Amino acid sequence: MCGTASRPQSAGHMITIPAGWFWMGSENHYPWERPRHRVWLDAFEIASITVTRREYSEFLAESGHVDPACWREHAFRNPDQPVVGVSWFDAVTYCEWLSRFRDGIFRLPTEAEWEKACRGGLESAEYAWGNQTPSSIDRFSGQWLGPRPVAEGPANGYGLFNMGDNVHEWCLDWYAENYYSVSPDIHPPGPKTGTRRISRGGSWRHQIKASRAAHRSSLPPGYRYTDYGFRIVKERHEL
Repeated sequence: MCGTASRPQSAGHMITIPAGWFWMGSENHYPWERPRHRVWLDAFEIASITVTRREYSEFLAESGHVDPACWREHAFRNPDQPVVGVSWFDAVTYCEWLSRFRDGIFRLPTEAEWEKACRGGLESAEYAWGNQTPSSIDRFSGQWLGPRPVAEGPANGYGLFNMGDNVHEWCLDWYAENYYSVSPDIHPPGPKTGTRRISRGGSWRHQIKASRAAHRSSLPPGYRYTDYGFRIVKERHEL
């Protein structure tokens, strides 16, 4: 299921990721991506795009929550861009706010959910789209002055846009470098404690603007960087 969007979709447009096993991590890169291991996840629903500035504006207007970092700067004012400059706490608060008036409970994806969604059914590929390197893809070339509007490029195999590129995305889990060596095989929840939260994906400000599906990054949860955004997961009633 691939294609380009004629206009941005709502972050509330949810895609169901099927239940099953997948291979998480990588043996060929950084130590914190090892060991590559099989993980089972029940079916879950994840947004086809990251939360946009347009949607986050509604949250700010109705909740009175503090503005993201650099909210009024020109480079980040397109309503169809991903919202950036949000901390992990801001993202969690948005999910709690959305859950109060929408049908369902919304949250950040776990690290395992994010990676399975990113892979789009391509178990052994390096990137969401396959093995072609970002440096050889025209749309990732040149200097970007801010994040691109959501859904500009092709969707991955699950119909998700910008999985691994444009902005880093906050995940629910705490980060630990050696977590994969002790992680449960079924619904890994991440470490119980930590000082940094997991983030996944690439960044508009980097020279290489997309990341491998297995690449792990992290940041203290209170930081607000202008290449950090998020997408949402909807809890399934049967879980």
